[in-house]
Amino acid sequence: MKKIVFYAVVLVLVAGAGTWIIQANGITSNEKQIYALGDSLTHGVGDSSGDGYAENLEELFNEGREDTVDVRNLGIPGQQTDGLLQQIQHSDVKNRLNEADYFTLFIGTNDLIDSNGGDLVKIYEEQIEAGKEEYEDNLQEILDIIREENPDAPILFLGLYNPFPYSEQIEEEVVQWNDRSQRIVDDYSNVKFIPTNDLFPEKSTEYFSDALHPNEKGYNLITEKIIEEYDF
Repeated sequence: MKKIVFYAVVLVLVAGAGTWIIQANGITSNEKQIYALGDSLTHGVGDSSGDGYAENLEELFNEGREDTVDVRNLGIPGQQTDGLLQQIQHSDVKNRLNEADYFTLFIGTNDLIDSNGGDLVKIYEEQIEAGKEEYEDNLQEILDIIREENPDAPILFLGLYNPFPYSEQIEEEVVQWNDRSQRIVDDYSNVKFIPTNDLFPEKSTEYFSDALHPNEKGYNLITEKIIEEYDF
């Protein structure tokens, strides 16, 4: 499925037989739309199949079902919450948010890493704390915009996982980051926090393609977690 970035979304709508058809992607109105927002983990970096959790979600959801979904992957590698905020304020994206039947939102890993100076080799708690505050402000504004444009569509918010589970210090920071994220999303209607930190208790090439990104098998775990946690 074609990945879409915010600066390259082009819609051509044609009316026919009482149905609107998005010709660019062959999507009809009787299909549910899932908008996948986030960073490289949403984009699918590290998955040799080129899919990632978002496209896997489309495939798993559609198995044996009459009602189908089309996933629009809007993930941008390297993106932080400030970048996502700009993305959804861009008219090509903002004007389409009301079309989504579901959202997935996987963001914050780059905020955490960047606030610590660009890596997690050594933890700087004061810097991370400052980064958390900016992240929280951005996340609230992101959710405000989505809810303003689309009050009803469920938002599936994926919590962070620790890519270095052998480090207790990093684990503590990830847990705190997730706790604060969950408190924020709990203030919004129809937003489901889906934890992912329990998926990778050990670092292994069985599930990781590099130091941060899952491989195909790792992304499959994330997709299965979404299906397990949310009753579509």
